[in-house]
Amino acid sequence: MRLMSPRGAVLLLPIALLTLIPLLVVMGSFLHPEPEIWQHLSEYVLPDVLKNTLILIVGVGVGVLFLGVPLAWLTAVCQFPGRKFFAWALMLPLAMPAYVLAFVMVGFLDFTGPVQTLLREWTGSSAWFPRIRSTGGVILVMSLAFYPYVYLLARNAFLTQGKRALEAAQMLGMSRPRAFFAVALPMARPWLIAGVTLALMETLADFGTVSIFNFDTFTTAIYKSWFSLFNLTAASQLASLLVLLVLLMLGLERWGRGARRYHGRIVARERIILTPSQGRWATVACTLVLLLAFLIPMAQLLVWCAEVWREDFDSRYPGFILRSIGISLLAALIVTVLALLMVYVQRRYPAKITSALVRIATVGYAVPGTVLAVGVFIPIAWLDNQLLPIAHALGFTTFQILKGSVAVMLLALAARFMAVGFQPIDSAMQRISRNQEDAARTLGVSERGLLWRLHLPLLQGGVLTAMLMVFVDVMKEMPITLMTRPFGWDTLAVRVFEMTSEGMWQNAALPSLLIVISGLLPVILLVRKSESE
Repeated sequence: MRLMSPRGAVLLLPIALLTLIPLLVVMGSFLHPEPEIWQHLSEYVLPDVLKNTLILIVGVGVGVLFLGVPLAWLTAVCQFPGRKFFAWALMLPLAMPAYVLAFVMVGFLDFTGPVQTLLREWTGSSAWFPRIRSTGGVILVMSLAFYPYVYLLARNAFLTQGKRALEAAQMLGMSRPRAFFAVALPMARPWLIAGVTLALMETLADFGTVSIFNFDTFTTAIYKSWFSLFNLTAASQLASLLVLLVLLMLGLERWGRGARRYHGRIVARERIILTPSQGRWATVACTLVLLLAFLIPMAQLLVWCAEVWREDFDSRYPGFILRSIGISLLAALIVTVLALLMVYVQRRYPAKITSALVRIATVGYAVPGTVLAVGVFIPIAWLDNQLLPIAHALGFTTFQILKGSVAVMLLALAARFMAVGFQPIDSAMQRISRNQEDAARTLGVSERGLLWRLHLPLLQGGVLTAMLMVFVDVMKEMPITLMTRPFGWDTLAVRVFEMTSEGMWQNAALPSLLIVISGLLPVILLVRKSESE
């Protein structure tokens, strides 16, 4: 591959700058250290934030492996009652935002919740119950919310192995459990590392769940520095540390993957037939996880909605829904068009520089929304200050031009979800062979005509998937919307945050249910894709 492609670089650079500028702005805060701020942060903020973040990363990492790997092994390699149902049903928790699962679990298991109330009626007021508002509680909720990332990837890995690798190890004298840990798990290591990394990225980026549990991490500290202390500099300093953590995690993921290559084909039909006793335990384990991660929370949301929707669904709700759908559609349209352009330029002008710019443009998904919000807001505020004198000279009396506008929110959302739009379209483009392009050229189709007459028709499925995935992700997104939305511009996610901040779980149920229902669409797509494989 050649090094440079000037035309490709010119086309891709503006898109890459959407992510690069916020990251450089945040990291640039290191160049202007303010001793007073760092002293305050090191004395009162960083010790607790670092400790909590590390505990959360380790706990959730162990939790998603503990849940995702056994479930993936059971549904991919073993045969037991209900396997076909659990193979797709265990993906459903992907549709449940972590902050929704968090407040449902708190409302369900807290002292005044139905579980503890029922226990007190049965056993008396001294009935003991583990506290859900605890470090263990937040780790449990995040593990239940994020285990599908490990489950999906590990299941794909185990499907490529089938039971042949296990049988080969057993023929060499290993017991089945030993063969699992000595052969099957190491062969699935790249998928496991990728799944855990995705789960931990979501953990680092999470804002709603830790806010509900009042568990201070980097994201809550950044939010409080900005909106409670009105200290944007402290927020950017904290954001720069969070970016370092993210980069460290990406580096570890790349190091863990190494240069190894694992090849295999799907051999899903070769399964281990479990004994009736083992099969029952497998069914119980899958049912328990599905109940905790999806069915019980959905049932609780429906119960709360039935109790309050008549009073809660007032004249503000059409606005919440329209703004959520409107911003999601706009973001999905912008991201999909830019992603389509990136995919086409990468195909049309292959070079190392175009590949590097695509990687920069899509790294935003690994960066927490709070960081991107800070990184976008600072240059926009500077630009506003440059434009205001001109606006005043022209007779306008405004105090802000770009700050607090929907455009700022769209910039941050586009940077955050560019990878979500890029991946499906890029995958669809990979299926178009060079031979098809050569055949079109021999029929007289020009280079420009290839886009309209070959690429776009064959990319329709990828484009539709990209738009749908971005739409749903923006519907669920909370920190960027909270930190960059115009005054009074509330969405369903903001409504959930406001209600859960005041402990009004029932009133948060209706907007949450609407968000979950919209999240089911991409999960159904994933299920259909998985089943077709």
